[in-house]
Amino acid sequence: MRGDGDGWVMSDGGGHFWGRHGAAGLLLRAPGPDGTFAVLLQHRAPWSHQGGTWGLPGGARDSHESVEEAAIREAAEEAGLEAVQLTVRVSMVTHEVPGWTYTTVIADAAEQLATTPNRESSELRWVAEHAVADLPLHPGFAASWDRLRTVTADMPLLFP
Repeated sequence: MRGDGDGWVMSDGGGHFWGRHGAAGLLLRAPGPDGTFAVLLQHRAPWSHQGGTWGLPGGARDSHESVEEAAIREAAEEAGLEAVQLTVRVSMVTHEVPGWTYTTVIADAAEQLATTPNRESSELRWVAEHAVADLPLHPGFAASWDRLRTVTADMPLLFP
């Protein structure tokens, strides 16, 4: 079932942004084998907007949802994750234009969870945080990664 958030918003500058009520994505962290953390990334399907790039599971926010609810719903749809597997830590707006925002919800999991991609994903992969920038990233995620990495560096994993 499609929510009321699906649709494009055009900014004053002519840019198109997905999500009539904004959008949200989930930056899910879990312990890596070397004691650092890994993040779950989505390789976007070729047909999707910015297809072929790596980013976060996420998408349009419906009018009745908080950003946390939207990010968790999108992670369930795109990666098969369940809310009970995640502990939300913090949410932060990582892109904003008049009338539209993208919010990244940072959450932790006790382990690198198994995932089930939907048709919007070519692949889902746990990536060591130090290797994220080596991938061809979605431009919006690439622009926010250094800031997100700084925030998460000061936030120890809940499940070491």
